[in-house]
Amino acid sequence: MNEIASMLAEAGLRPTRQRTAVAEALARSGRPVTAQALHARLTRSRPGPGLATVYRTVQALAEAGLARTFPAGDGELAYKLCDPGHHHHLICEGCGLVIEIPSCEVEPWAARAARRRGFALSSHQAEVFGLCADCSGQARGRRSAARA
Repeated sequence: MNEIASMLAEAGLRPTRQRTAVAEALARSGRPVTAQALHARLTRSRPGPGLATVYRTVQALAEAGLARTFPAGDGELAYKLCDPGHHHHLICEGCGLVIEIPSCEVEPWAARAARRRGFALSSHQAEVFGLCADCSGQARGRRSAARA
C-alpha cells in the first residue's frame, strides 16, 4: 500500500482508487487548490473521478484532519493536504504558497500571550500572512525599477 493509501486508512477513510487519486493530486499541488481546479487537473489527460467525487473527497480529507481549508474567493474553499499533527501556516499573499510551521515554534508565544492577559489557553491556531522569499524579491525588484 502506498503512503497516501496508508494515510487514508489510518484516518479511517477507505483508500479507494478515486480517493487515493484525489489525495495524491492534492499532495502534488503544494499550494491550496479548489475542488474544481483539482478536478480539472485529474481529468486533463485521462478520465478521472467526477466533480462530485472530488468535492466529497476533499471534504472528507478536511473532516479527517488530513487537509486544511483556505478561502479562495467567491465563497469557494481551497484545500491543502497537511500533516495530521498540530501545526500552523505561513501564507504568501502573492502566490498562495503555504508553508507548515511546527506547533513547537508557536506554542511558547501563544502561552506567553495568554498568560500575560490572564487568559486560560485551551487551544489556538495561527496563520501568518505575508510574502514568500520569491514574491518579496519580486516586489523589491518592481519598487527598484519604479524608482529608476
